Amino acid sequence: MTPRKQRMLAVGLAGVGIALATVFTLTAMKDNMMFFIPVSDVVAGEFPSDRNFRVGGLVVDGSVNRDPGSLEMSFRVTDLRCELPVRYTGVLPDLFREGQGVVAHGRISNEGDFEADTILAKHDENYMAPEVAESLAEHVSEQTAGLAQGSGECDSL
Repeated sequence: MTPRKQRMLAVGLAGVGIALATVFTLTAMKDNMMFFIPVSDVVAGEFPSDRNFRVGGLVVDGSVNRDPGSLEMSFRVTDLRCELPVRYTGVLPDLFREGQGVVAHGRISNEGDFEADTILAKHDENYMAPEVAESLAEHVSEQTAGLAQGSGECDSL
């Protein structure tokens, strides 16, 4: 084989190797991506049923239920338009409380509740996760513009 053909073969094999590495990396990233879905979309049934996703909003006042001595609890999260029941087993962040913003990682159970694996609470009084803030701002602007009145489900909060 001539040196030119050897170089061409080496360049071709390097290109194939880079293409395979790119495919493997993108596949791994796709499996580990965590999408944020607004509460209204989850209630409407627009969520990935085959994978975990994130949902966030404000914890509804008076909705937190926990049995004494148990790590199991339930509460509702709202985006000011719809509410979603959330169940969680584990230790909550110190800043978790009613009326505060949270982001929950998990999936919808067969009963229709969001089964959270992880709960994240805002880390100080001035911060809210960007996805949650955008979702809440969108629904507040709809309500102030009068667009949300009578437009469908969940508007009777």
